[in-house]
Amino acid sequence: MERITPFIVMDILAKARTIPDAVHMEVGEPDLSPSPKVQEAFIKAVKDRQFAYTPACGLPELREKIARHYLDAYGVSISPKRIIITPGTSGAFLIVLSLFSKLKKKLVLSDPSYPCYKNFSYFLNIDPHFITIGKDTNFEIPPESIENIKDMGGIMISSPANPTGSVYSAETLKRLINICDERKHWFISDEIYHGLVYDTKEHTALEFSDNAIVINSFSKYFCMPGIRVGWMILPEELLRPAEILIQNLLICTSTPAQFACLEAFDYPYLTSVRKVFSVRRDFLCAELADMFEIVAKPQGAFYVWADISRYSKDAFAFCSELLDNQGVAITPGIDFGSRWTDHVRFAYTQDIPVLREGVSRIRQFLAR
Repeated sequence: MERITPFIVMDILAKARTIPDAVHMEVGEPDLSPSPKVQEAFIKAVKDRQFAYTPACGLPELREKIARHYLDAYGVSISPKRIIITPGTSGAFLIVLSLFSKLKKKLVLSDPSYPCYKNFSYFLNIDPHFITIGKDTNFEIPPESIENIKDMGGIMISSPANPTGSVYSAETLKRLINICDERKHWFISDEIYHGLVYDTKEHTALEFSDNAIVINSFSKYFCMPGIRVGWMILPEELLRPAEILIQNLLICTSTPAQFACLEAFDYPYLTSVRKVFSVRRDFLCAELADMFEIVAKPQGAFYVWADISRYSKDAFAFCSELLDNQGVAITPGIDFGSRWTDHVRFAYTQDIPVLREGVSRIRQFLAR
């Protein structure tokens, strides 16, 4: 297996934090606060000395709240027993892919994709199989592309996707899931950016199959990246094996944080969050359009995926020079796949005045 590669965006973030007036457009970290109800619940949990271990699978009342969310948001009825609380999506990936590794099969990933997918795979001795996506595939893995992969055990997708902001259509999701169900493959759906969708409607994989594995978190839409609470929804047969791994590897997720998340489903507040990011997306796409090729207007998440080949074929060097010379931090495409040496990702996780300053500095950089 290949060795685990550095998570470049985190190195860029660390360097940018040493620059007092840096413009942060690199890391996928919402700058908005969570609902005031969440903040009050966290403080109350601390004052009430809620420091004991929860059950390994999480607070029962939080699992019930999440189940209710799936009914409200998607019309899907999920037993709370199938929902397991984890320390962010990273905890969920660790557990799910640890279970998957026992299959000794290939895991299909898109190229580009979130870098931790492949690194978790390498860490757990899973063989990742990459399928290149782009405009020609609507930034989706084509269902026909997985039909004849030898020794395939499953597929993992994200929708909305990091780094492209693309959203899988219901038709493509259903076809991919049907193939996986027919062939006893795992279908793992990373839905961490659900809620942050602007021009279309996102679909959970659970709309199409109870066999699908869904991973999500309070980090993005709910604006709590540092609270480190996520969840996974598993088929019945995986619940006990997952619980045993959590008991041994994680014990449980932070107790005060789980109590805070009980108040996360504040829908009027979340609607305002979505509107803020939608306005920022429109602003940044318009401002960048004359400087870079915007590969596709993002339908969700909070990223713009751009082709910089008119300026450079070395995105890492481009991003390093931009940070050193102008104090603007963005992410090189090679974080998301080795072939993307002429692409970069912009995150619109700052107020528009900050984004405007970042754009101005980028223009100065390009002029030089």
